[in-house]
Amino acid sequence: MTTVKSRSELNLGALLGDFRVLIMLFVGFRLLLLLTYMPLFDAGNERGITAGGDFFTYFQLSAFAGGGLLPYISWWSEFPPIPHALTTVVFLFSRENYTSFAMLMGLVLLAFDAGNLALVRGIGARLHGGGTGMALAWVYALSFAPLVFIFWNFESIAAFFFLLAVYALVRERDNRSALWASIGALVKYTPALTLGAVWRFRPPRVAIRYTLIVGLVLGFVYANLLYRYPANTLASLNAQFNKASYQTVWALIDGNYRTGNFGSAFERLDPANAYKLEGNPPVVPGLVRLGIAALIGLFVYARTRRFDARGLVAFAAITLLIFFIQSQGWSPQWLAQIIPFILLCFPSRYGVYATFILTMLTFLEYPFLWIRTGDTGGTMSGALLTPFAVLVIARTVVLVGVCIALYRLLRQESVPRTEG
Repeated sequence: MTTVKSRSELNLGALLGDFRVLIMLFVGFRLLLLLTYMPLFDAGNERGITAGGDFFTYFQLSAFAGGGLLPYISWWSEFPPIPHALTTVVFLFSRENYTSFAMLMGLVLLAFDAGNLALVRGIGARLHGGGTGMALAWVYALSFAPLVFIFWNFESIAAFFFLLAVYALVRERDNRSALWASIGALVKYTPALTLGAVWRFRPPRVAIRYTLIVGLVLGFVYANLLYRYPANTLASLNAQFNKASYQTVWALIDGNYRTGNFGSAFERLDPANAYKLEGNPPVVPGLVRLGIAALIGLFVYARTRRFDARGLVAFAAITLLIFFIQSQGWSPQWLAQIIPFILLCFPSRYGVYATFILTMLTFLEYPFLWIRTGDTGGTMSGALLTPFAVLVIARTVVLVGVCIALYRLLRQESVPRTEG
C-alpha cells in the first residue's frame, strides 16, 4: 500500500511539474473560452467574452484605416506607436468584421500571455529554484485578472516585454534587456522603468550603456514621427498627462468620479482634443506627485541592501508600484503587470493573498460598480459614491502595503538561492 501511494505521489508530482501539460491547459482553456463566448457586436450591443473591455474601441479606431487614416499619421493615440499599429494590422486581416477582429486580437494576446506564463516560471526558477518557479506558473495560470485582460486590452504585451527585460537582467544579458525594455516602452512606458533597477544593480558604465540603448531606440522612433507628423505625435505624447484624475485617491481629492476614458473615436482626428481637461483640475499638481514619488524612490535606492537577483526583481517591482500610485489615474488592466511581480517577489501564500485581494477590489470597482453608472452618464454619485471611495482607498492601501513589504525585502542582506 505504501509503495502504491508513493508511486501515485511521484506520478502526480511529475504531472504537475511538466510545463508542457500546463501550457496545453493554459492555452486550451482560453481558446475554448474564446470559441464558446464568441465576440459579437449586434444591434448596438457588444456581447461575448470581450464585452466590457476595449476591443470595440480598438476596432472603431482601426476602422479609420479603411479610409486611409492611420495612427499617428492621421489621428492621435493616447498610447505609444505599437498598440494601434498592431490593431490596424489585425483590422485589415479581419476584413472589417468585429468578430474576426476580436478573435484575432484574442489569439495574439493569448500568445503574449503564454509568454508571460513561461517568464514567470523562468524568473521564478532563477530566483527560488525550479520547483517554486513551476508552482508560481500554476498560480499565474489560475489567476483571474490576466485571463480576463487578454480579451479586454493589450496590457499582456506590456507585461511580456517588462518581464522579458527583467528576465534578461537576472541572466545578466544587459544589452538584450535594454532592447526588450525599449520595445516594451513603445507599447506602454512602464517597461522602461527597468532603468531604475539597472542604475542600482549595475556598474555606472553598464547603466549608461543601457540608458543609451533605450534612449536611442525611443529617440529614433519618436524623432521620425515628430519630423513627419508633429501635431499628432505631440498630441499622442501629451494625451495621458493632460487627462484629469480618475479612480485614485487623487481623483477623490479632486472630485473626479469618472473613468479615464477619452471621447469618441472621431475626436482623435483633431490634435487639439488631446489637450482638453475633462474634469476638475488637480489639487495636487502632477509635478508635485512625481517629485514625492522621486524622493521615495531615492530613499529606497539609498537604503537597498539586497543586491542579488531577487533584490533586482523587487526593486523593479517597487519602482512600478510607486509609479502607479503617484499616477493621477488607475486602470484595472495594470494588474496584468503587477501580479507577476508580486508572485515572483513573494512566492508564498501571502503573495497569493495579495494578488487575490487586489483582484477582488479591482473587479468590484470595475465592472461591478461602474456598470451601474449608466443613468448618470458614467459618473459615480449617490449611493455608489461611498463604496467607490472605500474600494479606491482599500486598493491604494494594499498597494502601499506591498511597497512596504518590498522595501523590507530590499533591506535584507542577500541570501544564497536554494533549489526546490
